[in-house]
Amino acid sequence: MTKFCFGLLMGLFASQCAHTQQKSTNRDLFHPTDTNIQYIGRMDDSDPMHLAFTYPGVQIRTGFTGTSLDMMCKIRSGYFMVEIDGGEPFKISFIGNTIVNLARDLQDGTHQAIVTYVGEGYENQPEFHGFFVDKGKSLAPATNVPQRKIEYIGNSITCGYGIEAKSEAEHYDEKTANYYYTYAARTARNLNAQALVVARSGIGVYRSYNGPQTGDKVNMNTEYPYTLLYNNKHLWDFSRYTPDVVCINLGTNDTSTQGADPTLLLNGFKQLYQQVRSHYAKAKIVLLCGCMMNGDQLRSAQQALDATADYAHKQGDAEVYRFDFTPHDGSLGYGADWHPSMRQHEKMAGELTDYLRKLMNW
Repeated sequence: MTKFCFGLLMGLFASQCAHTQQKSTNRDLFHPTDTNIQYIGRMDDSDPMHLAFTYPGVQIRTGFTGTSLDMMCKIRSGYFMVEIDGGEPFKISFIGNTIVNLARDLQDGTHQAIVTYVGEGYENQPEFHGFFVDKGKSLAPATNVPQRKIEYIGNSITCGYGIEAKSEAEHYDEKTANYYYTYAARTARNLNAQALVVARSGIGVYRSYNGPQTGDKVNMNTEYPYTLLYNNKHLWDFSRYTPDVVCINLGTNDTSTQGADPTLLLNGFKQLYQQVRSHYAKAKIVLLCGCMMNGDQLRSAQQALDATADYAHKQGDAEVYRFDFTPHDGSLGYGADWHPSMRQHEKMAGELTDYLRKLMNW
């Protein structure tokens, strides 16, 4: 029975792929190497025809001529949000297909597309393979690409874990995660800024959720230097993206369950600060305290963040700052597993937008 069901599902996937591929046979394919395509985020281009990425928030921008646009990715690449000509964003998925229609029956002319990866790709290992346009048409330069640049380093809050869930009773599901609606993405849009994201649900600065107090061998400090999460084959080239400001939102997982060792937590934050500063000499660094903590957990995280900022200042670095989100209390609902709801993220975005606008004079 199991084999039959699996075979049936694969047959359905193959049928769907064949149908979608057929729709693009009379269309022109433009590969990821096309110079009209603008990328934001950490992407591995060692195979330039198959761009790989694992972090949420990776953004692909392009212009195109004609009346339609299709996107090609590796099968099971996950979920994306799409904006065409500044219109209402909509969600697409590459689950059992490799080609998805982004726009159809537009007025013949030049259009703009923004596609944002909204999941966590360390399991699916998504890849972008190109765009299809009408036969005889072409891609065009991406316009209105923001000049301001933010980098976010974070955990599940930054990833948008469970943000589309109806209540805290739901557990993690790829379908209800959506970076696009997070405080991070909203703040970037509010400030007309690019956003590069290095975030993973459950990760800490030295200790992951429910990990040993002595810390985990794999944490944000060990993963930050690399292009892809849990893949040490390719170091990230930090010259490819130089942020004006780096927002670090970690500590929630470190201080969870049994609690963090205060010394190791502080050392973890110091190490990450030093990594960030070594790559970005002039960027402002903002140490954020997330909204999911309260009581002893909140105090532990705040003390470590305050001490890290003090450490930086004593080193002569005056461009390190502290910001605390208002802790959530349930009045705006919860996402899956007690994570911030969409309304809570809106509130957080409002708080961070106001803070960064003043800090950055934006």
